[in-house]
Amino acid sequence: MAGDKDRRIGRRALLVGGAAAAVGTAALTRDELTRLYWRLPGVRRARVAGAVDFRGARWVAASPANYRTADRPDDYRIDRVVVHVTQGGYASAVKAFQDPAHGAAAHYVVRKDGRVTQLIRELDVAFHAGNRSYNERSVGIEHEGFVDRPQDFTDAMYAASARLTAAICGRYGMAVDREHVIGHVEVPGTDHTDPGEHWDWDRYMRLVREVGQA
Repeated sequence: MAGDKDRRIGRRALLVGGAAAAVGTAALTRDELTRLYWRLPGVRRARVAGAVDFRGARWVAASPANYRTADRPDDYRIDRVVVHVTQGGYASAVKAFQDPAHGAAAHYVVRKDGRVTQLIRELDVAFHAGNRSYNERSVGIEHEGFVDRPQDFTDAMYAASARLTAAICGRYGMAVDREHVIGHVEVPGTDHTDPGEHWDWDRYMRLVREVGQA
């Protein structure tokens, strides 16, 4: 698979050997060696330009200033989905996330018509929650619209977002419940109120469970 290459193979091979010795076993599995390799300083997992984590999503890259390159879930466990509302239109949200001065971006934006756009790989830590620990442990999903406009939360949006959240929960072994699927307002230390009182949590969680069981 094509991706970014790193030419410092000899040094890394030595480091991997040292890491294996430090573990104290000569019988590490291939998976264990792989995990050790990616934890080495300066190692970046190979990326494919335009690749997405959710089938059918459109890729539009956020500014690298609005996220931190990582290797999740190896370096940070993913155990939360954070639901956001853009407080604006789709185009303005994407434009903001592409602006290096904005200082924030989510992994995904879901439009009113159900179209899903991915801006940051789930591997990486998006600056979306306003809490470093929650950024490191979560995937952020923005939804086009305003918190005080219930009509913005369309059937197509709920259905598409539920499929996305079900896929994320399945990928990382998360329980489909309100402990693991939360609103931005529930992140400790945040001053945001989204997704707001008009977001139908009962409906949303039911849809996520139905997709997961299908």
